[in-house]
Amino acid sequence: MTALYLGLISGTSMDGIDAALLGLEPRPTLLAARLTRYPATLRARLEAVVRSGAATLDELGELHVAVGSAFATAALDLLAQAGVAREAVAAIGSHGQTVRHGAGRPTPFTLQIGDPSTIAERTGITTVADFRSRDMAAGGQGAPLLPAFHAAVLASPAECRAILNLGGIANLTRLCPGEDVLGFDTGPANCLLDAWCGATGGGEHDAGGALAGRGQVDGELLAALLAEPYFALPAPKSTGRELFDLGWLRAKGGGRLARLGAADVQATLAELTARTVAAAFGREIGQAGRLICCGGGVHNPDLLRRLAANLPETVVETTAAYGLDPDYVEAAGFAWLAAQTLAGRPGNLPSVTGAAGSRRLGGIFPGR
Repeated sequence: MTALYLGLISGTSMDGIDAALLGLEPRPTLLAARLTRYPATLRARLEAVVRSGAATLDELGELHVAVGSAFATAALDLLAQAGVAREAVAAIGSHGQTVRHGAGRPTPFTLQIGDPSTIAERTGITTVADFRSRDMAAGGQGAPLLPAFHAAVLASPAECRAILNLGGIANLTRLCPGEDVLGFDTGPANCLLDAWCGATGGGEHDAGGALAGRGQVDGELLAALLAEPYFALPAPKSTGRELFDLGWLRAKGGGRLARLGAADVQATLAELTARTVAAAFGREIGQAGRLICCGGGVHNPDLLRRLAANLPETVVETTAAYGLDPDYVEAAGFAWLAAQTLAGRPGNLPSVTGAAGSRRLGGIFPGR
């Protein structure tokens, strides 16, 4: 049987662990996938650490092991669902849970927790983890890493394409024949939408974009948000909840925020994502005629409508049109990156991250 690879990731929204089983022959194919929700207490602890930007050493150590255990459970549950023996899996690629991404700091660093030794021990499967640190050590942003996978599975020899991941943060990949792959974070996607929805009693997320759909975009607030310097920075660049959180929104919105209804703010935040994606698309990717979307944001029709309205000359669709479930592209990508690592091949793209060169990513933790 051709070796299989299993990818695990929890994104910036921290709603749970995406697990994807990937076959590589004759081409990368998603064979099975599932979402495993974090236990409520574990998610609350993670949220507290990310929001505060502070944790005791004991808390961080305990969370590192707890997240690793949750990731191991997600992997085993996926294999049970798919009816696949763990012996058929060559390796797990675990992204872990980002709790801090400090690419712009004087001493750049990135921190993903989820102890890979715990994953390898509980599953018995060789685990590859800590993918981002080597790229950062080589002078790169450590993100985004998925453009290499996008190029492997979604590039076309006949047309320019752009891939848009609508996770907590939005990131774009440019795939044009004969040109270097380009990829970068454009700014917030679901992170602000989810945070505002939760803060105003609307639940964990704006289901179907219903709240934003009832609101009206406030031009004054939108202009204040668009003045954020990050949006004008050239690629390579990456960001996260360290910048785009409710504190940022309140600081930028000032008194205007307090005078608007919840739906109007939500509509303005959705428009912010669409405008910043469209502006980045026009500046860095303008010749692509097709925008292929993935990530949780594809389930927000209001957001997709805004994207299409801001990119009227571009076909906006999802990776489902190419046989790849939009919810599990990132997890599949880290399975693919694990295969790259075990084969001794680089996983980063210097044209994307700005690293000094191509590097083999991640540490290898042998299974039993």
